[in-house]
Amino acid sequence: MIEQLYNLFLKSSGVSTDTRTIKKDNIWFALKGPNFNANKFADQALEKGASIVVIDDASFAKDDRYFLVEDALSALQQLATHHRCQFDIPFLGITGSNGKTTTKELVRDVLAKKYKVHATKGNLNNHIGVPLTLLEIKEGIEFAVIEMGANKQKDIEELCTIAEPNFGFITNIGKAHLEGFGGLEGVFKGKTEMYEHLAHLENATVFVNTANERLREKANRLISKVVTFYAPVDDFHAEMKSSQPKLVMTAEGIDFESSLSGPYNFENICSALCIGKHFGVSLQDAVNAVEAYIPDNNRSQVIEKGSNTILLDAYNANPTSMSLSLENFAGQGNGRKIVFLGDMLELGEDAQMEHEAIGKLSTTLPLDEIHLVGPLMKYAAHMNPEANYWESKDELVRYLKDKPVAEAQILIKGSRGISLETILDFM
Repeated sequence: MIEQLYNLFLKSSGVSTDTRTIKKDNIWFALKGPNFNANKFADQALEKGASIVVIDDASFAKDDRYFLVEDALSALQQLATHHRCQFDIPFLGITGSNGKTTTKELVRDVLAKKYKVHATKGNLNNHIGVPLTLLEIKEGIEFAVIEMGANKQKDIEELCTIAEPNFGFITNIGKAHLEGFGGLEGVFKGKTEMYEHLAHLENATVFVNTANERLREKANRLISKVVTFYAPVDDFHAEMKSSQPKLVMTAEGIDFESSLSGPYNFENICSALCIGKHFGVSLQDAVNAVEAYIPDNNRSQVIEKGSNTILLDAYNANPTSMSLSLENFAGQGNGRKIVFLGDMLELGEDAQMEHEAIGKLSTTLPLDEIHLVGPLMKYAAHMNPEANYWESKDELVRYLKDKPVAEAQILIKGSRGISLETILDFM
């Protein structure tokens, strides 16, 4: 069945799972959700230009353009794995609690100095996004960088089975998706499923920051080839420019700057330089790639708006990234500092404790104004009576319309579900 589907894929213009974005001659997959049956949209997909629709409900089949499978999602994943196996090139899997996307983009840009690189777009890093990423790999690609996200144990195992990486990097282990993983130990077990997968490959290689002792220990125990680096010391010197949120670094005698801010990005940069070096990218080319990288997608973005300088880091948040962002922001530069912090989601029974910890931390930092937003941030507000608390983003927006912020350095940080970046329109 997969061979037959793959032959159709080779004649197509690619795959789609969304009738709103179908391109002519796409193969469209009817992926069901908890509240809808995508098979119902098969006719619409064909009308919009799909050449084949992959369905898993025989009652919707009408002619040979309807390709019937047992499960459309499984068919998509199997097709992606089959396509991946046509390429004898490095496949680098990247996962971790924090910094996955930034690291992926830095690694992509560094490796692109020498190779034709295909990398995950945005955050298409789950059981649907990874297959879609693999199926976009074209002939002539020399290197694939695949980001892998997870919110529970066995997710990384599944994604590794689909993408079959032969190189791996885990950025770190932090307090992310604690509810799904069952606590910090569950996060470690879940993320290191990548090591468990690579352990079965004869020539697998992993990259490890030796500062992450548990990752180093497990990697050395399971993987025959471990390439290590250490951030930010040894060959790297790093400091913050006081006048602007940039990192200033020295690597083996070469001075350079990055538009990224915060010491937590040292490791992201160093990992990209390490991986680039391993694959033969010259240090100067790697440094040039790092200097040219400008973050977007609400991750460590520096935005000048009116008289304000805004550090927008609202793509996601967990206790680890929230505390690091706060401490970094409070310690850099001068002037009036204001923070807007939104709920950290998916923490399960740890939610109250972790939000209280953020509230307590905020009392120790030199911040001029603190705005806490969302039903969970009330626990942070209990620990910091001087903070402004807003149960909803709408309440905050009404406040900002009445009292706009000016001449300030601003940090905006929160989980994706609260979309705190939308308050930018009111500054």
